[in-house]
Amino acid sequence: MVTDSGPPRLLSAGMCSVTYRPLPPERIIALAVQAGLEHVEWGQDAHVRLGDEEGARRLGETTRAAGLSVSALGSYYRAGVPSDPEEADRLWQQVLVAARALGAPRVRVWAGNLASASAGPADRRRTLDRLKRCVDSAGDIVVATEFHAGTLTDDIESALSMLDEVPGLRTYWQPPNGMPDDEALAGLRAVLDRVDAVHVFSWWPTSEDRRPLDHRAALWRAVMGMLASTGRRIDTAIEFVPGDDPGMLTGEAATLRRYVTEASGDSPAPDVAG
Repeated sequence: MVTDSGPPRLLSAGMCSVTYRPLPPERIIALAVQAGLEHVEWGQDAHVRLGDEEGARRLGETTRAAGLSVSALGSYYRAGVPSDPEEADRLWQQVLVAARALGAPRVRVWAGNLASASAGPADRRRTLDRLKRCVDSAGDIVVATEFHAGTLTDDIESALSMLDEVPGLRTYWQPPNGMPDDEALAGLRAVLDRVDAVHVFSWWPTSEDRRPLDHRAALWRAVMGMLASTGRRIDTAIEFVPGDDPGMLTGEAATLRRYVTEASGDSPAPDVAG
């Protein structure tokens, strides 16, 4: 766990629990603390069970007791799916209950289940209407879309149009698979004022090629510099590591923390407790 008596950095360094889906939450918390990370985005598919409000509350309390914060509930709620409004409302309310019990300030959602090029006007309208309903009902919880292939955020123009049409909606960012650095950075620049969090990993050139973060050091240094230039608090979170190996996390976290520190202009972070 990183301790710092000074003012909080604009950029935080954390992890997504889906990095280690098979591991129990207690092990993930221990790994995050050992790696000197600040927060965990808890994944709904593996570690937060919808309908178990007490379990989510205990997980949030355990996370904070370890000196970490909960940055988000990484839900797998897909706006517009199911298409039945009552069923969609029921599912969304379960997500909100879990997020509040967990103490998550943000919920990550997905912008439908169709690629932007495949979504017809009715599909797009249904997804946008559902996203608006999510934002309007979330209160002080931020709703942010996953930046992902096969959804309305798979294309920058589509993503910008979606964000324009749904006031209050925010987004994550991650480098699209197989996209060269300059194109990826241009996409980030286009949505930069809408980004609240970034998923950090180095897949190159395909999703089957999981590399250490420093394999794409130029990309990630540029990303962190761009994020820091906003002057806003933005969460960065390791999402995947090579081989899904728990032994990789401390080294990968040190790399991420170095990039965050460089971009923020801070003094080096303290050493991590062993």
